[in-house]
Amino acid sequence: MTQTILVLSEEALTAPDLRNLQTLRGEDHLVEIVVLIPEDASESVLGEFFRHLSLFEVGEAFRTFSADDRRHDEAAAREALETSLRLLEEEGFAARGRTTSENPVDAMIQEAADSGAAQAVVITRPHAVADTFHTDWASKAQAKLGIAVLHLYSGSGFIGDS
Repeated sequence: MTQTILVLSEEALTAPDLRNLQTLRGEDHLVEIVVLIPEDASESVLGEFFRHLSLFEVGEAFRTFSADDRRHDEAAAREALETSLRLLEEEGFAARGRTTSENPVDAMIQEAADSGAAQAVVITRPHAVADTFHTDWASKAQAKLGIAVLHLYSGSGFIGDS
């Protein structure tokens, strides 16, 4: 029987992310990975603005107010999905996925219901405020899904506090 693992990621999966997913696959299980990439990963324009400022990315902070960002986000999400699916297939995973323009947690809940996923993984960059106050995607999904949700930080082996 094929087990489905649902992955919600802010960006394209990386080699460390694949190693983390390999540990979930185990040795004897057939696993299908379903990847969701939001077309608009930012939770708020002001939040992104202040995050960029805190990292001294002044130019990027002001670009968050640009009208062209939406088209860029859709194209970046499609590219991230294609990259992720290619990497997963190269690692021997059965994989499919989609981008989503709806609330990422709601999309994850719907996909979990449709696919019968037994596990979920949320892969994000660290978000100091959301992670600290448990308003991040992983915490919200854990509260609503009813299945195990693992929160990983992109490109690392670090586990978020969900």
